Order: sequence, then C-alpha cells, then structure tokens
Amino acid sequence: MSRDSRQQARDRLSALAPAPADDTTAARRVEQDASLVGRLLAAAGGHSDHGQQPAVTPDDVGAALGLFDDMREELDRLETQVVIEARRRGMDWRQIAAHQGLNSSQAASQRYQRLMTRLEEIRQGVR
Repeated sequence: MSRDSRQQARDRLSALAPAPADDTTAARRVEQDASLVGRLLAAAGGHSDHGQQPAVTPDDVGAALGLFDDMREELDRLETQVVIEARRRGMDWRQIAAHQGLNSSQAASQRYQRLMTRLEEIRQGVR
C-alpha cells in the first residue's frame, strides 16, 4: 500500500470519529493509528441508538488493515531508539532482556539486530 493510500486510510478512519488535534511524532502516529483501529472495532461491534449496526463497510475494514505495516515499522523504530537509549545509559543486554520479557542477553541483542536489519531493508526499499 502506498503512502498516499495509507494516508487516505487514516483520513477514512478519522471520519468515523474525529480525534483531537495532534503532533507528528512517531509515537503519536502509532497511537493515532491504533486508536483508529480500536474505534473501527468498537463501531463494528456496537449498535446505534436505533439498535442497528453502524455503517462500517468492507472498505473501512480494509483501510484499518492497511495501517498495520506503518504501525509495525514505527514500533520497530521506536523500540530500536529505546534500546539505543538504554545502552547509552549503561544498561547491559541482560537488563534489556529482562525488560523485554526475553530469557537471555543474547536474545535481546539478536532482537535488536533483527530490528536494525528490518529497518535498513525498509529504508533501502527491499521490504
């Protein structure tokens, strides 16, 4: 899905229930997209005042599905930045692993390397 179509998906989902004004940080974008998906699911599972299903179309659901790649990429980027900050502040891989719910320092280091590789592939257009 192209960036323009992803923005169209966001615009479409925003029209279901407008959110307050926002900033453009990566974390805020993930929060907004996750909120849009949550609002879609709430609308799809809820009933209107007249006992009818809200008008959630297959296109609305498709728009929500289109947001996940961007959210994963932003979350990977955020996680990488937090790991870099943890290392800069003196945390060792064992401590990082514990906070990530991993069993070993090796697992934490490997996870970080996978994230870095994935982000580099995205940057280069391989993914």
